[in-house]
Amino acid sequence: MNKVFVQLLKKRGISENFLTPKYEDLIDPFLLSDMEKAVKRIISAKKSGKKILVYGDYDVDGITSTAIVVKTLGLMGIFDVLTMLPDRFVDGYGMSERLVERAKKEGVKLVITVDCGSNNAEIIDKLLQAGIQTIVTDHHELNGESPKGAVAVVNPKRAEFRKEGLEDLSGAGVAFMLARALASRGEIAEGQEKWLLDLVTIGTICDSMNLSLPNRIICKFGMVVIPKTRNIGLLELMRAAGTSRISSEAIGFQIGPRLNAAGRMETAELALELFLTDSKPKAAAISEELNRLNMERRKQQAEAVAEISEMDFSKQPVIVAKGKWHEGIVGIIAGRLTEKYKKPSFVFSETNGVLKGSGRSFGEFNLAEALANCRDLLESGGGHAAACGAKILPEKYEEFVSQINQYYGKLGLKNQERFLEKKEDLEVNDLGDFNLELLDDLHRMEPFGEGNPEPVFLLPDMFVLNVSKMGAEGQHVRMMVRDNNGNTIKLVAFNAPKTWLNLNAGARVNVWMGIMENEWQGTRSVEGRILRLEYAA
Repeated sequence: MNKVFVQLLKKRGISENFLTPKYEDLIDPFLLSDMEKAVKRIISAKKSGKKILVYGDYDVDGITSTAIVVKTLGLMGIFDVLTMLPDRFVDGYGMSERLVERAKKEGVKLVITVDCGSNNAEIIDKLLQAGIQTIVTDHHELNGESPKGAVAVVNPKRAEFRKEGLEDLSGAGVAFMLARALASRGEIAEGQEKWLLDLVTIGTICDSMNLSLPNRIICKFGMVVIPKTRNIGLLELMRAAGTSRISSEAIGFQIGPRLNAAGRMETAELALELFLTDSKPKAAAISEELNRLNMERRKQQAEAVAEISEMDFSKQPVIVAKGKWHEGIVGIIAGRLTEKYKKPSFVFSETNGVLKGSGRSFGEFNLAEALANCRDLLESGGGHAAACGAKILPEKYEEFVSQINQYYGKLGLKNQERFLEKKEDLEVNDLGDFNLELLDDLHRMEPFGEGNPEPVFLLPDMFVLNVSKMGAEGQHVRMMVRDNNGNTIKLVAFNAPKTWLNLNAGARVNVWMGIMENEWQGTRSVEGRILRLEYAA
């Protein structure tokens, strides 16, 4: 092994078991709450032949979870299955009244939720009153007791059933555990559930789940399944996205955004249909449409960020902006503003006389607590420390801007930008250590994500040999740096800050970088992606 890789393993406390996990070590699915009840009810539904409806969510985790359960039922020989995803703009998150009406109209006798349902007791009770039973599979925190009207609530977050590692499962991960439980009872041919690992891995990585042991096993083997996938839709999506090598980065930045674009711009049903179709022409057409929607999402997002950038937020510790932007992308816009200005951000879009918005934060500014402080101004709102949603009336907007900024000021927070700075795993002085052996060793750590971040290396006191700008607007930068032993490495940065773009040859810099593989005409080489750069003292 490369000596830098050995040092990295020691620094992170990574064992050989982590690098080469065994599928057999995946935790028993029946340790999940109510799994036995869920399995018995589904087997009963198979025998009765009654219609089933699978209800999910409009993000990647919800889409993949829905497809996993539909395919699981198909492997059991159950094909009279309907699907429904909420409309972001009509229903919002979770089970809706439209679900009740649809289930009654279609003669459904069993609803299986994925990635939602734990906090929808009222809807579950209404389904039960209509003679429709519900199995909840979910991974979100419960706001109170689990729904008593459900046949089963399979959720690793249920306090009385929490097990280390299981609580990190995504909605797709919980759906896969259901598939494994059914397989263990002989309802699915041995080993066939493993073909679902492609979708489970995509849902897990795109939902930013912590890669503790169960997720590590799932994603490690999922990365093996994806290149061999039998899912025609996924194959066509990878083709349309230009995905040549499967990695966590490819999933997070090529596959995930295209799937999410469906729910953000129009309807998530389109992305679900992609994973459920057996028609290659149809899959190809949907993939191209998802490409188009993602391009439109990026275009509108860039226009909104540019428009907001013209506003003056210099005197506000919290950015709050409103405009006539697409409701489905306000969260992404807020995230980009927070990255760009290193400030918490709220972005609102007016729809039907109400401002609907999303917030993004970092460090010690907790958005959930901030919204609680402004509850008198909200029509609705809630979320987590780093992300939230809120609705306010237009006439209360200015008061919200003032109150949220006053609240930030009262906290007396200092030097919050430090939470956004990349921290190195290792300092490396000899660029000769960055070779193909290290690149191959690092591949063994994949997939990267929460709990297993991509390694960051600090290159101290590097001499800049040359600098060039790339891109239609010169927004990217490429440079060559040299260490004190004469070894060199190419570095790149996309959408680089002005200070990096204005760097001149001859400067001495400290560079924090991640490693990239470059392949040109069959030749592989190591390059660095600049994550942070400072002038050397």
